[in-house]
Amino acid sequence: MATSPNLTVGFVGLGSMGLRMARNLVRAGYMVKGYDINPQSVEAFAQAGGIAAGTVADAAQDVDVLLLVVVNARQVEDVLYGAGEAVQHLRPGSVVAVHSTVEPDYVRGLAPRLYDAGLELVDAPISGGVPGAEGGTLAIMASGHPAAFDRVRPLFDVMGKNVFVMGEECGLGATMKVVNQLLCGVHIAAAAEAIALAAQAGIDSQNVFDVISTSAANSWMFQDRVPRMISGDYTTTSAVDIFVKDLGIVLDTGQASHFPLPLAAAAHQLFIMASAAGHGLEHDSAVVKVYEQLTGVDVKSKS
Repeated sequence: MATSPNLTVGFVGLGSMGLRMARNLVRAGYMVKGYDINPQSVEAFAQAGGIAAGTVADAAQDVDVLLLVVVNARQVEDVLYGAGEAVQHLRPGSVVAVHSTVEPDYVRGLAPRLYDAGLELVDAPISGGVPGAEGGTLAIMASGHPAAFDRVRPLFDVMGKNVFVMGEECGLGATMKVVNQLLCGVHIAAAAEAIALAAQAGIDSQNVFDVISTSAANSWMFQDRVPRMISGDYTTTSAVDIFVKDLGIVLDTGQASHFPLPLAAAAHQLFIMASAAGHGLEHDSAVVKVYEQLTGVDVKSKS
């Protein structure tokens, strides 16, 4: 292992992405204390060489940076000010980096609250899914005070291949993630609709995938999600309900500025339908099941 860098790190949220991100920091030589509500995740992190934290407070004690990879703003709030009480245990001058997808207005309001407690905030949502977290190739969309960003930049360079500085105002990173999730959700919904339409017309789904993969309509989401649809493998790494949440944030952001988002709204309704039909905890590609259930078509490849 490389000589341990100077920064000590607390990490809260060792889920499918967070665990892999935290392990990469450990491999890079950082001392990382990790906590998750799932004891099995904490144990897996400890087996990878990390320090198991029994509580959020333990993870926040005596660290330079606290990284949060939790589900939503409510959980961020609970970690920092609620049951987790992290703000009470972080030493003055520490930096909190929020990697979760949360409402831009929440992040804007969080920055001065942390500053009043002697802490800094870097707004740093991520994209790239489990493969990006595993390979250290995430896209990180960061905003915040330059001095705070400079402190955490070495960590971001371990976890991400593309680190983008969106500006000095916290909330710009979250807004960029809103734009990203708008496109992700619409692309997945459009891919599901297209593959179902082709199947209804009698075209084998594998043939559809092969054609689109070499055509102008191709996208990263089509490449990644359609193979799951045509194989019927909906093992969860990113759930339908994540896009119910994220596209909800997209629409709230548009509503706050009176900006129309008709495509995002249509995609949101499709994910809500999939969740209401019982697929909320399945992989987000299971949104195609809405079309299968409504039309009786089977999108799985016959070849």
